[in-house]
Amino acid sequence: MKDFNLEGRTAVITGASRGIGLAIARKLAQYGAQCILVSRKLENLETAAAGIRELGFKAEAMACHTGHPEQIEALYERIVAKYGTLDILINNAATNPHFGDMITADEEVWNKTLDVNLKGPFFMIKYAVPLMKKSGAIVNVASVNAVKPGMFQGVYSATKAALANMTQTLARELAPKGIRVNTLLPGLTDTKFASALISSEKILNFALSQIPMGRYAEPEEIAGAVLYLVSDAASFTTGTSIVCDGGMLA
Repeated sequence: MKDFNLEGRTAVITGASRGIGLAIARKLAQYGAQCILVSRKLENLETAAAGIRELGFKAEAMACHTGHPEQIEALYERIVAKYGTLDILINNAATNPHFGDMITADEEVWNKTLDVNLKGPFFMIKYAVPLMKKSGAIVNVASVNAVKPGMFQGVYSATKAALANMTQTLARELAPKGIRVNTLLPGLTDTKFASALISSEKILNFALSQIPMGRYAEPEEIAGAVLYLVSDAASFTTGTSIVCDGGMLA
């Protein structure tokens, strides 16, 4: 278990008030990390962080809208003041305000989706790098849609493909600093974010027909891959994508 021990490491997880982000925070805290849960609404975050502390692990909440660079900068000022350094960054926050034919998306949809899904992770990384003094591990949570665009999710899929591409660029640039950057590509997972897919019997049945395992994932099933990517077990792994999709892309 030594390779997976995260004692003494500080981790920031965005979009951590529920779903995959919260499952990741729980997993990293379970293995010893001091987890900073980040999302827009402090009340929801406080509840999530309290739940982790009740399990005997270390977690706190810090509100930040990652679509706003000025809020990201302020977030890191607080992290520097309290912790001084940062070891792990999980860019999980995402949005998908448009569900329909891609051609019907307007400029506001594009701006919002790009701000949260692509610019947000970039600025989270930009301000994190100076804090990762010795080494660091960054995971950008994209989607299988980065490889195979989802039905009625064209704009979202395009930003996730760009995020995976950006990961490769940053992995090369940051490797000399000892900072690893990888992408996680989850498939259909039981979260509020995916409720538009799961709540529709017709869409769900079609989606499940594309998944060899014949089911969707629980958030906890995604978190294990992140634990690997940020741990010493993955010390020579950077610039890659790990797929957790029940075989959909196989």
